[in-house]
Parts: sequence; structure tokens; C-alpha cells
Amino acid sequence: MGSTAVILNTVVERSAHPQDQYRLSQALTKEFRAMNASERELNDAKTTADGMSLDELRDLLREVVKTHERDSNFPPPVLTRFKDFLKNEDANQNPDQHPELIEEIKIDLALVTNNSPYAIVRSVVQNQDDPSTPASTIRCWIIGMLFTCIMASTNQMYSIRQPSIRIGTSVAQLLAYPFGKLCERFLPDWGFTFLGIRHSLNPGPFNKKEHMLITIMANVASNQPYSNNIVWIQYLEEYLNQRWAGRFLYQILLALSTNFIGYGMAGLVRRFLVYPSFCIWPTTLSTLSVNAAFHISDDGPVRGPGGTYSMTRYKFFFLAMGASFVWYWVPGYFIERLGQLSWIAWIDSTNLNLSAITGFTGLGFNPLPTLDWNVASFIVDGLAIPVWVTINMFISTVLTALVTGGVWYRNAYFTGYIPIMSNRIYDNTGKFYDVKSITDRDGCFIMEKYEAYSPGYISAAQLVAYFCYFAVYPATIVYVFLNHRYSMVIGVQSLYRSARNWVWRILRKSVPVEDTSLCIDVHHRLMKEYQEVPECWYLLLLVLSVAAGIAALVGWKTDTTPLALLYGIICCLIFIVPLGIIKAITGLEVTLSVLAEFVGGYFAHGDTLALNFFKTYGYVTCSHAIIFSGDLKLAHYAKIPPRQTFCAQVIATLVSTFLCTRILNFQMNDIPGVCTNIAPFEMVCPGINTFFAASVIWGTIGPKRFFAVGGEYAFILLGWLVGFIVPFIVHYARKLYPKANWLTRLNSVVLLCGGLQWAPYNLCYIWPAVPVGIVSWLWVKQRWGEFWERYNYVLSAALATGIALASIVIFFALDLIGLTIKWWGTWPLDTVENGGPRFALPDGEYFGPRVGDFH
Repeated sequence: MGSTAVILNTVVERSAHPQDQYRLSQALTKEFRAMNASERELNDAKTTADGMSLDELRDLLREVVKTHERDSNFPPPVLTRFKDFLKNEDANQNPDQHPELIEEIKIDLALVTNNSPYAIVRSVVQNQDDPSTPASTIRCWIIGMLFTCIMASTNQMYSIRQPSIRIGTSVAQLLAYPFGKLCERFLPDWGFTFLGIRHSLNPGPFNKKEHMLITIMANVASNQPYSNNIVWIQYLEEYLNQRWAGRFLYQILLALSTNFIGYGMAGLVRRFLVYPSFCIWPTTLSTLSVNAAFHISDDGPVRGPGGTYSMTRYKFFFLAMGASFVWYWVPGYFIERLGQLSWIAWIDSTNLNLSAITGFTGLGFNPLPTLDWNVASFIVDGLAIPVWVTINMFISTVLTALVTGGVWYRNAYFTGYIPIMSNRIYDNTGKFYDVKSITDRDGCFIMEKYEAYSPGYISAAQLVAYFCYFAVYPATIVYVFLNHRYSMVIGVQSLYRSARNWVWRILRKSVPVEDTSLCIDVHHRLMKEYQEVPECWYLLLLVLSVAAGIAALVGWKTDTTPLALLYGIICCLIFIVPLGIIKAITGLEVTLSVLAEFVGGYFAHGDTLALNFFKTYGYVTCSHAIIFSGDLKLAHYAKIPPRQTFCAQVIATLVSTFLCTRILNFQMNDIPGVCTNIAPFEMVCPGINTFFAASVIWGTIGPKRFFAVGGEYAFILLGWLVGFIVPFIVHYARKLYPKANWLTRLNSVVLLCGGLQWAPYNLCYIWPAVPVGIVSWLWVKQRWGEFWERYNYVLSAALATGIALASIVIFFALDLIGLTIKWWGTWPLDTVENGGPRFALPDGEYFGPRVGDFH
């Protein structure tokens, strides 16, 4: 009577009453508890298991084990159970003697293949689809283009303001719903038929696929072309004063190149980053939860902390969003100190050590650092990101905090003369490095000026961050090889078959039907209903974007070789799959910005402008490809036809690129004193100033003087060796202790990622996610699975949306007209908490090598 099969047979006869659901959850085996399966899912699994043969069971089990063997998100007890069954020779040779065990394994397997094996995906993504539901409707395109134009123009216009304002995707997703419902209510059913399909102004109820397609359009339009940074520093007198950079054709070619080059790469790696079930993309689930709140009805009450809850996701979303909106006014406007609660440092406002250890400009050892959810979830959202990721990040950040403190207190590499948490470059007097002191008018390096001025110095926190960056790049490659090489082989084989079939179609040969019997991901099986986007479409985008970039580099006096584009593509080819997998399984993004500056500095030594092009293509190609891959996974989960997603992404990006470039010209030519202290509305370009300073440092002083043998920080290159070794240590530790489940949650790349956050961020931005994640993932989820599935991601999205709306209202209604509150709660404290060095220099003195001893 205690077997799973018997329990499930009794489930069929039960009602959906909460009391029965509760009794069921108490009776389930620990494997089912690990899966957080609902009663409906268990019933569906029983039906599927009844029709599964023993041969099918073994084949599917082998495929599941190969795919998820080292998957940190997959429930370890379930995986162990599958492995034990495959090793059970008696059960395989004498199945008649083990009917109950086989029945239980069939149901376990059906749970994994009928739906996503991950509770976090099941909570917001349905395992069913209606292909007749329209997505690319006329009203969808009207609303989508409206938000594309609004977001592109607003975000570009205020990107140069201090502080800047940005309309996020969550705001567009929220506002798109009432727009869609208004169209549903008032637009007539007028339409036309094209290619056998009727297109109407009002095809029926505004549905979840339309809503998600609008969200995807808004998402791609929310970011400005990265090449705008280059145009700014070329055009303005304060920087390089190259007035020819104001030509629209040059600007648009650069913008189109940088915006579209990532699409070509994203399309080519769909089989590695989108199709596999282990690529869950946690950061997309909050977006999907909002869609679920608006369009999916809830199945009755669920048990949760303190009782039974029947509130719909829709109502819960608006209540939580409203509370978030109201509360954000407190730390965001009225009492800004609540956002950065350095209350320990305030105990003695003159104590530098207290500030350096506990403050926001120090290491951040503070048990209660903030009452602002925007700060608490800035790096890791404890509700949305798996708790094992949060804990790995926290452990790593604590360890690197101790290293940072040790470096600073020992004054290693003269870091004691620099604030511990600064992300700026300093000269040998402890002042910000004056890049114009070592360059000519065109931003080119002058050796004589450099030798008479100073080497560059960085803070203790930045030293640790660079070390971890150099470690994380090889670590991602080794990690993926050790843990996901089977999925990589499957992806390569699939890509080969796709290319072969394309050639065969051209030669008019018959194309074999793809065998999907071992396709274990239910969402991938459902998407087989739709025509996929051919690889040649993405290749064409890649070729056109490269051609546009070459035209811009060669057609104007950039003094930059087109090899900059080739460098960006090679970097992307090497790192897109490893970095994309890390993003897909953990929600953490590792960018190639440091690597692009490092390698680009060698290629373009002494030339600021050339360095910018190498940096831009080296960074943006992979970064955009990963962002677009996330959007493809979003559409994959929402069951939007791939070709409609492709058109929506491309057209929205094209429109936003032209809009942003047009507004860029308005900013440069029609805002008086732009990027100076006299600019109206605080249009002082803080990001452009930082971009210029970094490009001059890396392009003039260059990585050779920082990191090469004999350079000030040559030891940092040991990070490459450390990054290569750490994944092997974790991998073989798992093999030595296979029953230690906690080792399956230890991720070598995430452990290194914790060190990437230093300068200017610290423990204050990581620690708040830990208790939130523990409560949500280890307490609520384990005890009240259905309650967690219904409300967790909705809460995450609601909190973020409320903050975004409050920020916009505060900016446009108050900040823009200069209406501020000045009192104790908003005044900055005149203390060492503002950050300072450990050692002070006497007047006229400087630290480091003597003038004439450095070259």
C-alpha cells in the first residue's frame, strides 16, 4: 500500500480539495517532493506511464541521465534513482519480478518528460499549446511598434543624464495589456486575406502570445546602440573633436552593424542555448510570470504558510506591485539613506577602518545594508535566481572580500593610497588619472608625457575583480567541456544535419524525417509544430552586419583595420556557448568586456579610437548574441512561431536603431553644452566620460604596462591558470564523493563570478539575496510547492515593476524640474564613509617608482 503506484491510483479517485492535496503531499516519496509535482501533474504522469514499454523506458532514462547528469538544477534524488535503476541488472533481466519498481520509475520519468523537470519552469510555463492561437496580429504590431518607439527614444534621450532614466521591459509588458484589451473591446473585426490567412484588426481576445511578442519587441528596443559611445567621443570637442563622425550614414552603419551582428550568432547557437531543457534561463521566468498572471486562470486554492490561499496571480501581482510602488518612494525619494544603510559606519563617522569594513564604499560586512529592494536584488534576485547560485555567489564574495581587505591593509601594490572600493584609475599622487596628460589632441599616446607624469594604479577591489575576470574566462570553457559536452555533441550533430538538409533541398534530394522519439524536452517537442527559421537567414544577417561595419571602418578615417570585426566574431565563437550556458542555468551574465579591452589594447596600442572598435566588437557581439538567445528562449516557452519571433526582433531592432541614431544627432547638435557641467537637465554624459577614460587608459597606457611580465600587476595573469584548474577540482571532488548532494550545487564558474562584482559593488549588494533565497527556495518551496509555483515569480516581477514605475514617476514629475527634499534623510554624510585612502601623502610627494624609472 505504500508504493508510489498504489498512491497514484488512489489519487485518481480524489477531488481537488485542498485537504486532499495536503494529504497527497504528505504521502509522496522524496523523489516526488524533489520534483515539487502537483496532483494534476502526477495524474498526467500515470497516464503516460501506462503506455510506456520497457525498451522505451530504458532508452529515455539513458538520455535523461546523459543530459542531466551534472545539471545543478535537476533534483539530485531523482537523478540518483534513475542511475540506480539502470544499474539494476535484475530489474532489467527479470522485469516481471519488479512490477512496482518499474511502475514507479515510469511515473518518475513521465514527470520529467511530460513537463519540465524544473519546478521553477513549470510554475510559469504551460506544457500545452494551441497552434491556432494567433501571435503576429495587426494589433500586436501596432502596440509593439508603439512601445518600440517610446522606449528607444526615451532611453536614448535620457541615457546621458545624471542620474539616467531607463524604461524597462517590465513597464512595457504591464502597459501593453490594457492597450491590448482596449483593442479587443473597441476595434472592429475588419481584415483581409493574404496567402490563405485572414488578418483582422480584432481577431478575438487579446492572448498571451500577442502579449509576449509585444514584450519581445520592447525588450530589443530598450537598449541603445553600443556604437553611440564611439560616436560621442569622436564628435565632441571635449574628446577627439572628429567632426566627420557627425555624418548620419557613418553613424547608422556602425549602429546597424553592432546591433545586428549578435543576431547572426544567436541563431547559429539555438541548438546549444535554446532547445536543451537544462537551459532554463531563470531571468526570463519573471517575464513569463507576468504573462501567466494576466492570461492563465488558477486552479483553485493552494496551501501555503498560515493557511489556504485562493487569490489569483492577477490580483496578487497588482497588490504586490502597488505595495512596491508606494514603498519605493521612501528609500527612492523621501529617506534616501534607507537605500544604503551604512548604520555601523555611522556609529563612529571618523573611523576609516569601520567604514572600510562595513560601509557601502568598503567591503560591506553589514547584516542589514538596505531597505530598498532595488539594491537588494541589483546583482542577484533572491526570488528569481536558484538559491544554490545565490549561496555560491555569497561564499565567493565573502572569500574575495577577505582577500581584498588583506591586499588593502598590507598596502600591496600601493593600494593603501587609493580608496579600497574605487573603480577608477589613479596616478602616483592618489588623484584620478589625467588621461590628457599623456596623449595628443587625437588621443594618441605620447611616451615623453607618460614618463614625466605617472603610471596607472588601481584599487584593491579592482585588482581582485580583474584576477577573477581572467580566471572566469578559461573556467567557463573547462566547465562546459566537463559537464555539458554530451549536449554540445548533440547540438553539433543537429547543426550538421540542418546544414546537410539545406544542401539536399537545394539539390532537390529527399530529406530524411528527424527522429524525435528521444526528445526529452516537452517544449521543444511542442515547438516542432512550427516552421523553424533557417540558419541561412541568420547567416545573411551576420554577413550584412559585418559588411556594414567594414563600410564604416573603411569609408571614413577611423585608422582601424576591419580585423576588429573578425576579432569580435572569433571571440564570440569561442565564448558564446560557454558563457551562454552559464547565463542559461544560473541567470548570471559574464561579459567579455575585460577580455575585449585586454586583447584590444595589444592590437591597438597607442590608438584610442582603434581600441574602441576592438573593444566594441569584442564585447557587443557575444553580449548581444546572449541577450537575443534569451529572447528566443522566451518565445520558445511562450510557443510563438519562430519565424514570427525573428521578424519581430529584426524589425523592432531596425526601427529602434534608426530612432536612437536620429536622437543621438539631436543630442549632439541641439543641446547646448552637452556633456559639460553647463548642460541643461544634467545632460553631463557620465557614462561617456567613463567610456572615454577607459578607452584612453587601455589604448594608450595599454595592458602591456599593467599586466605583462615586468608590469605593475603581472601576477593577475595567474588568474588564467587558476580558472583552468578550479573546474577540475570541483569535477573530481564530485566523482570522489558521488553521494554528497551539496557538491552537485557547487559550481566552479559561479564561485569565480562572486569576485567580478567588486568595485564599486560589494557584499551589501549580495548578502540581502541570501535570506530571501533561503526563505523562498528552501522553506516555502519545499513545504508548499504549489503555493510557491503560483506566487514566487509573480512576486519577483511585481516588485521590479513597482520600482520601475515609481522611478519613472519620480524622475519626470520631480527630478526633472529640480524638486528635491533636503533634510537629514537625504543629505550625504560628511564622513569617511564617502571613501578614502588608508595613507595620506605629504605635499609634493608621490608613491611608486621614481620619475624616470618607469617606461
